[in-house]
Amino acid sequence: MARLNLKAVEERVTPLARRETYDREFIFDLLLAYGKPKGNVTRLRNGSLNVAAEPDREVAQKNVVYFRETDRQPLAGVEELRTSPDVVRYNPRFVIATDYDELVAVDMKTGENKVFPIRDIDKHFTFFLPWAGMEKAQYTSEAHADVKAAERMGKLFDELLQANPELIDEQHGRHALNVFFTRLLFCFFAEDTGIFDDGQFTTAVGSHTQSDGSDVQEFLTDLFDALDAEKPEDKASYLSAFPYVNGRLFEVTSQHLVPAFTKSARGLLLDLGALDWSEINPDIFGSMFQAIVTPGKRSDLGQHYTSVPNILKTIEPLFLDELKEQFDAGFNSVGRLEKLLERIGAIKVFDPACGSGNFLVIAYKELRRLEHAILERLADLSPKHQVLYAVSKIDIENFYGIEIDDFAAEVAILSLWIAKHQMNREFKDKFGVEIPLIPLKETGRIRVDNATRVEWNDVCRNDGHSEIFLIGNPPYYGSSKQSATQKQDFPYVFGSRKYSKKLNYISLWFVKGADYIAQTRAQLAFVTTKTVTQGEHVALMFPWIFSQNVEIGFAQTGFQWNNNAKGGADVTVSVISLRSQNSSPKFLYMGDLRVAARNINGYLADGDSTFVTSRPKPITSFLPAMVYGSKPTDGGNLTLGPAEREILLREAPGAANYIRRFLGSDEFIKGKDRYCLWIPPGEYESANSFPAIRDRFERTSAMRSSSTKLSTKKLAATPHVFAEIRHKSTESILIPSMSSGLREYIPFGYLASDEIISNNAFAIPEAAPWVLSLLTSRMHMVWINAVAGRMRINYRYSNTIVYNNFPVPPLPDQIKEQLTEAALRVLDIREYHCEKTLAELYDPDKMPEDLRAAHAEVDALVDSIYSKQGYETDEQRLSDLFAMYEEMTAAEQAAKPAKRSKT
Repeated sequence: MARLNLKAVEERVTPLARRETYDREFIFDLLLAYGKPKGNVTRLRNGSLNVAAEPDREVAQKNVVYFRETDRQPLAGVEELRTSPDVVRYNPRFVIATDYDELVAVDMKTGENKVFPIRDIDKHFTFFLPWAGMEKAQYTSEAHADVKAAERMGKLFDELLQANPELIDEQHGRHALNVFFTRLLFCFFAEDTGIFDDGQFTTAVGSHTQSDGSDVQEFLTDLFDALDAEKPEDKASYLSAFPYVNGRLFEVTSQHLVPAFTKSARGLLLDLGALDWSEINPDIFGSMFQAIVTPGKRSDLGQHYTSVPNILKTIEPLFLDELKEQFDAGFNSVGRLEKLLERIGAIKVFDPACGSGNFLVIAYKELRRLEHAILERLADLSPKHQVLYAVSKIDIENFYGIEIDDFAAEVAILSLWIAKHQMNREFKDKFGVEIPLIPLKETGRIRVDNATRVEWNDVCRNDGHSEIFLIGNPPYYGSSKQSATQKQDFPYVFGSRKYSKKLNYISLWFVKGADYIAQTRAQLAFVTTKTVTQGEHVALMFPWIFSQNVEIGFAQTGFQWNNNAKGGADVTVSVISLRSQNSSPKFLYMGDLRVAARNINGYLADGDSTFVTSRPKPITSFLPAMVYGSKPTDGGNLTLGPAEREILLREAPGAANYIRRFLGSDEFIKGKDRYCLWIPPGEYESANSFPAIRDRFERTSAMRSSSTKLSTKKLAATPHVFAEIRHKSTESILIPSMSSGLREYIPFGYLASDEIISNNAFAIPEAAPWVLSLLTSRMHMVWINAVAGRMRINYRYSNTIVYNNFPVPPLPDQIKEQLTEAALRVLDIREYHCEKTLAELYDPDKMPEDLRAAHAEVDALVDSIYSKQGYETDEQRLSDLFAMYEEMTAAEQAAKPAKRSKT
């Protein structure tokens, strides 16, 4: 016989509550209602299975029940029974005594008892569910829910997808599953934090469902309906103790479906419920949770979560620090503190790329904590403030967001509710006043939409006078990483204004943000990759921002992304704040250091808002030209690896004269061997006489002939010659075009006159050693950090952007001699460590101390050229560099002849 589910048991018990009179048959019908075999009940009725000591007034079945009719108080009867030798002997699960008016029952396994009118049996039917195989569950929260809890939820998610294959590909079904998980998270949190009774949700699932999971779907559907029902009489009797939640979370719609469960899924659900969710951080868990349910994101769980310290680097200098200063200034003034309370209650916080809401959550919590501190101080200052507010002035309706993913938006709303309840508990701990969370009144101001296409004023109205703070971590994708849809977002932001297709995707938030805050009190601070403040991107984005009379109020110049989630992200980020131009102080933040700035430009340096653009020759006239290395355009036929070189030389020993070392960035830094065929003028016939070489020439010619470029086709006639030759038979400085951003110095260096520099690097032929000192200096590295492009965290050096714009003051011969000696010292020490590659020598954790000391000498010498006082920070170096750059570009403009006007 199949086991009955909860609803079936309820349907079978309900008629027992409708009887006009009750007698001995009640216990037999009650057992039948819970699915006890009819044959057993019949034998119990006729006495053959009844083991009771007094069968005339008792019914007893071993391991099942000991039932007694009594004329006395049923409570006294059951107390007598539970300790009787017969009950001990037959070990019944339930002991029941009744006078057919009142019923008293004891669960001998758990020790629980029930006393109720027998006519209310339908309201208490869940007490006897163990008869139907639904064992009562008691779940004690022990381990705290953390990031690992998100991974466990991932297992449940996978199990439910497998059990509900129709949800895998259907967008509607997938959304329903996502919403189901937000409900689970709320229930877990609620039963551990006093919103529900302790363990109420997990215990209900464990007690009222079959172990095989077959009826979990039906039970949870009914439970969620009950949580959305305001009146207790609208709930099933066994769910009447659950409160009304509201707030759309448990709203009954066709999209909010509960998936079918398996035995394993039920077990995973109960395991999750056994965790302690009271201390869950909604700021992190939202991101964890979003990764769980998003295809392809599980492997980097937490990768893009912004940690609390990093969020504070955004919101503290944007508004929290100033609010706390106001609190300190008004610490002894009731009037000023009351005014500050009104102010923070009116602040609006807006994240136009809110994801699962972690920025909004932290901003909300910090404002609530400040509010608590103000209230505590007011209570100290004034007796009338001993009677505190019954509610907080910080309303989550003042927290706005835009999120393109509907599930993430639901999680954001849920995270704000959780944060509110946590702060309400802090409020109660401090002031003894309880602010109930439910029924949920606020639904949040999170809008599901594309932030680049929606009008932000339609989401959070900016009237020009309100204090609105935009915060967040908008998505950043380089131009080559953007999807077709993302590229289509640009016209929505720029309209008829022209823009570069090289812009990073996050630039849309900065440009749209500048439009939104211009000429108002609103301010913004966004986390962004540092790449938007480097290289050519600065001149592509910041003119749009500054054209709105918007300025950078503060900036975190750069810090390594980190978090407590699984798999920290490997990226360097900055925080950039924008505001309408005003006279308030501007600050640059470098780690724990805060420096006042006259003006912050797009490179996050203290300097005028000028832009470094490509130029064909050095702005410092006495610097030698830097050129690309030589480019073969050969289909790999003119270049050779070590093995290919050995084979060629075995076949044609005389070909050695035509083989040169061929080095780009990778070969030079990592000590890799690579070669090329290099045929001096007039020696083509001699080289072509070697069959192995001739074969390579023929393949090169064929490759060039098949090209769609006319210039490449023409090169097919000279297959022995590189497409672009820039080599000079002198020593040359090699400048890697790509180098790790983790290194303190890019390892520039010399190559011999017979070594060929490839087009994967730059070359300065015939360069004096003093040039190498300038290139390897801290001053030049600071300039590289500011204006060079990046590939992830790696430097992308450019001759036209970096080197040609590098400002250098005039250098007397004596200084050049000192620079030369310093450069040769660096080269000597490298030679001393010749068994190591440059990559090994410049590993920041393994750099030899003598090499580090030699570079320190170079740094000090080059610094002295720019400043007599020296430098404490790189930001000071950069400020001087930009000041010199501005002077040099201004002098250039002044030297240009005036254009003649047309007559």
